[in-house]
Amino acid sequence: MRNVILIGFMGTGKTSTGKMLAQKLGCAFIDMDVKIEEEAGMSIPEIFAKFGEAHFRKLEHELAVRLGSRRNAVISTGGGTVKNPANMEALKQGGTVVCLQADVDTVLQRTRCRGTRPVLDKEDTGDRRQAVEKLLAERESLYAQADFAVDTSDLSPLQVVEIIVKTLKTRGALHA
Repeated sequence: MRNVILIGFMGTGKTSTGKMLAQKLGCAFIDMDVKIEEEAGMSIPEIFAKFGEAHFRKLEHELAVRLGSRRNAVISTGGGTVKNPANMEALKQGGTVVCLQADVDTVLQRTRCRGTRPVLDKEDTGDRRQAVEKLLAERESLYAQADFAVDTSDLSPLQVVEIIVKTLKTRGALHA
């Protein structure tokens, strides 16, 4: 099986959906952010604080290249993984890219805990809605690279999994 790569803004459900999707497909689940934390021996906020965003993006790219060559996995990317075209090129080689989307209100509700999302926290100068809208607008064309998209705003992770599986089967990317 080719990989299923989940991209999308933070709070769209990449991790929760990814875990369920991998279980349903009987394959490995890899959360890129978790894998980077494991390999670095520190959290992403710590990596940002100690080494800066450029170092984090380097680690992210190295992982994207490694994951692009494997098979039989559901890969949940970090919200900013799409910012580097080379990451997307590497990941696309090994699978189908699915963009999870959500409306601004849903993203705000799902990302309200501060201190765990360095990029959003940095952009948030007192108006989190404006920060989310700005980042979403900046990344819109990047998320459009996906093979297809699913709006998760009003869906449970299980409903999102069902839509992804049905679409993969319809497109011949997954055999029954």
